[in-house]
Amino acid sequence: MTSTAWGLLALYLLVLLLLSWPLGKWLARLNAGDLPGWIKRIEAPLYRLAGVAPEQSMAWSRYALALLAFNGLGVLFVYAVQRMQQWLPLNPAAMPIVTPDSSFNTAVSFVTNTNWQAYSGESAMSYFTQMVALTGQNFFSAATGIAVAFVLIRGFASRKANEGATNPGGIGNFWVDITRITAWLLLPLSLVFAIFLVGQGVIQNFDGYKDVTTLEVTNFQQPKVGADGQPVLDAKGAPVLEDAKTDKQTLPMGPVASQEAIKMLGTNGGGFFNANSAHPYENPTALSNFAQMLSIFLIPAALCFAFGAGVGDKRQGWAILAAMTAIFVAAVVVITPAEQSGNPLLTPLGVDQTASAAQPGGNMEGKESRFGINNSSLFTVITTSASCGAINTMHDSLTPVGGMVPLVMMQLGEVVFGGTGSGLYGMLVFAILAVFIAGLMIGRTPEYLGKKIESHEMKLASVAILVTPILVLAGTAVAVMTEAGRAGIANPGAHGFSEIFYALTSAGNNNGSAFAGLNANTPFYNILLAIVMWFGRFGVIVPVLAIAGALAAKKRLPVTAGTLPTHGPLFVVLLIGTVLLVGLLNYVPGLALGPVVEHFMLWSGH
Repeated sequence: MTSTAWGLLALYLLVLLLLSWPLGKWLARLNAGDLPGWIKRIEAPLYRLAGVAPEQSMAWSRYALALLAFNGLGVLFVYAVQRMQQWLPLNPAAMPIVTPDSSFNTAVSFVTNTNWQAYSGESAMSYFTQMVALTGQNFFSAATGIAVAFVLIRGFASRKANEGATNPGGIGNFWVDITRITAWLLLPLSLVFAIFLVGQGVIQNFDGYKDVTTLEVTNFQQPKVGADGQPVLDAKGAPVLEDAKTDKQTLPMGPVASQEAIKMLGTNGGGFFNANSAHPYENPTALSNFAQMLSIFLIPAALCFAFGAGVGDKRQGWAILAAMTAIFVAAVVVITPAEQSGNPLLTPLGVDQTASAAQPGGNMEGKESRFGINNSSLFTVITTSASCGAINTMHDSLTPVGGMVPLVMMQLGEVVFGGTGSGLYGMLVFAILAVFIAGLMIGRTPEYLGKKIESHEMKLASVAILVTPILVLAGTAVAVMTEAGRAGIANPGAHGFSEIFYALTSAGNNNGSAFAGLNANTPFYNILLAIVMWFGRFGVIVPVLAIAGALAAKKRLPVTAGTLPTHGPLFVVLLIGTVLLVGLLNYVPGLALGPVVEHFMLWSGH
């Protein structure tokens, strides 16, 4: 890595720490219900109207049922809006209804915080759909993940048997959690960030699409039309193309900044435009790019500090944050030189890929010249570490090693900072596994934060860890063995396999980014990926809630001389090793068939 790349990484981590530490304090207060009186007075009529008793804590099973019902209704609502958008308001471009399979995929995608987009936003979704259905779920899906993290923190923090952190007899109230997280965390942050983005040049309007005259005439080809007004076909039945010229271009408009803010802060990733954060209307400047990278990790990092405060030992939060940061830095150190090295097949052709004052050098294919390799590589690692899925570069154009990095970051379980809430509770599941392994090695009953880790918790942790690899590997197998799955591949060979493997990995881990060479907007992929997204999200959440309920029912044991310290460097190393071995080992054969083979093919010259 160059000195510039190191400086960018150091600056990013420093600013992230300065912003996330105070936010972590507020998250801890939200979790504990320690809110100012004026906030509770505002909330009170809302709870009365909804018939919710905020002081009533729920058992984990009831909390899970409320969570599943809320998100299930979200799927139905988003699906219905897409199927009716032709007749709904705020549709200046007269967008037609979305097909059933695409509507189903998109509804599940946004409810599960995946935000996989098999459609092009500016040519498929009305302003109403973007604002009410998709942006609304950006808030609710992010709040759901944070609520689950809060519940697990309460499970560890409870000191007496059957005591929740806020209310005796349970682990909190889902309706209170989802309300407070949305109203007093996500909305204020998104409002401030959206105003900042507008100041940087991100558009925010309800105007119709604008036809403008370009500075240059564009040459293109279009289907030839006969005298009868029908396309002219050749002997094989394919349309005959003819040369054409135009100096007109249609510029899409819309309420972009408001969606962009929660898209990043909620680690959602679904962009208003097909090009996502590579589009100048979503990400116009170097400063907006840096701010968007910060916003992705802001809440996940702050939750580490909230965890330390919640369990009464700030060192525990620092340990989790240190493990996440170490893996993240290692990923950046791998991908940046891989992209800076360029494509070896271009060198014999006389292409100069050396960085100089006149050119950035390296592999600039699929990257925005205004961001360059350093910013693009850092953004790629951040977005795939944090289950965000937003992109400012095309991942399909990365070098084989560069493309393997985002794959690996997702396959670790999205626990390196991870999504809002999901990163913390995913890492804590690995921490439970780590202390269990340590207990086996030293012959003691495993304990974490004073709670005994017994067979029940280990079974649940195993389910939470294994459900995603099963979905990803089984889904990949189905896709490569069926004609419908192989039909979407644009690039044959190892890279084509990587495209399918990446799509299932992204869906199963609720990331949403893609190797865009795969044509996934088909009934086969829309249905398959929706199934994988749903169970990849809630197949993990339900066991985590069950773990929280089991921990809340246990007495918190005092620290003794034989207790394994879980706040020092030794535990950080153990936790990193557990994440790498257990989280990644399942995917090694797939990685060998895809990016590893492609790397050797590229560098061998074949």
